[in-house]
Amino acid sequence: MINRYTRPRMGRIWEAENRYAKWLEVEIAACEAMAEENIIPREAVGNIKKKARFSVERILEIEEETKHDVIAFLTNVEEYVGPDSRYIHLGLTSSDVLDTSFALLLKEAMTLIITDVKEFMAVLRDRAMEHKNTVMVGRSHGIHAEPITFGFKLAVWYSEMKRNLLRLEAALDVISFGKLSGAVGTFANIPPEVEARACRKLGLRAAPISTQIIQRDRHAEVFTTLAIVAGTLEKIAVEIRHLQRTEVHEAEEAFSKGQKGSSAMPHKKNPIGSENISGLARLVRTNAVAALENMPLWHERDISHSSVERVIGPDSTILVDFMLHRLGNIIRNLVVFPERMIENLQKTGGLIFSQQVLIRLAEKGLERQKAYVMVQRNALRVWEEGTPFKDLLLEDREIGKYLRKEEIEQIFDLSYHLKHVDKIFERVFSE
Repeated sequence: MINRYTRPRMGRIWEAENRYAKWLEVEIAACEAMAEENIIPREAVGNIKKKARFSVERILEIEEETKHDVIAFLTNVEEYVGPDSRYIHLGLTSSDVLDTSFALLLKEAMTLIITDVKEFMAVLRDRAMEHKNTVMVGRSHGIHAEPITFGFKLAVWYSEMKRNLLRLEAALDVISFGKLSGAVGTFANIPPEVEARACRKLGLRAAPISTQIIQRDRHAEVFTTLAIVAGTLEKIAVEIRHLQRTEVHEAEEAFSKGQKGSSAMPHKKNPIGSENISGLARLVRTNAVAALENMPLWHERDISHSSVERVIGPDSTILVDFMLHRLGNIIRNLVVFPERMIENLQKTGGLIFSQQVLIRLAEKGLERQKAYVMVQRNALRVWEEGTPFKDLLLEDREIGKYLRKEEIEQIFDLSYHLKHVDKIFERVFSE
């Protein structure tokens, strides 16, 4: 549905004018194909193409009486075309037009989203390269783990978006099918050759087999793919929200001149854009569930899927288009605080190097569990007393039996953790 999140290019795809234009495109392609198969007169097709048009207002007016949108559309087109309109929709059922045109609309929308994704990936790549060597602490369970770089974090997001791009391209291929096979898909009143010709004209392929409709596993793949993309965007947004927390404050959304964060607290600078992404992702995921529920229909078709798709088609594509654009701007303008990242990295007094102590002791021939206990007892003292980890290790006589002072000093070298960043970037960003 057109709403405040609709960007103009995506919005135009789902406006009534474009939707009816796609219906007319399908009807004309069918007429051309039937003429080529010598089913209807070629001169009639020329007249249809010359005169066929529609009025959105008139269609809605007729639909008030017919309670059937396709019949209202055909009635309105007939008012423009005249007698040759008898060849329009010949042998077709409403779903031939609706499903084939829906494929065209989804194809148009998915193509735009694929462009959005490529633009978003370019932003991620630029910022990853900028912060390739910006050191920060990695976290697991929300607790300090081992050092990474902020560029590494961005590279992870880029890599995931590469997979999303492949998923979207696959989903675009899956949805690019039409059908003109009649009321139950048996081509009783229109030959398969017409379907094949018409679909080629429309830039689609003919579904190998259909009932009254194209099977909804195709649509489910599209909407679940969009949900996965939204999930990635939310994942990124949640990380930004965490990084902007006062206690962390390693990055924050740009705060424009004159912007206000709270009606009550003038000091507030909130990650509202990222929070917005998190909220919208829930809607896209919900729509994916609706698309999955559209798969089981009664016999050769019922109408329960139709009302759902009139909502989720525009909504999911509009929202993902908006989310990619918004998050792209957030990442592009994200304010990063490298000094704060170093400050936070040092907060645990060197505990982030505990695994290296464990490894060195094991290399000296110590049993792993015994070495673990020796390292852990010092690590726990850091938590309890606040004494730097290195100092405790240097004082520990048992550890001193295995590691010299110089060896302990070497353990606390950040470069040890970052020595493969170049190789990782090469793997991620090589095309």
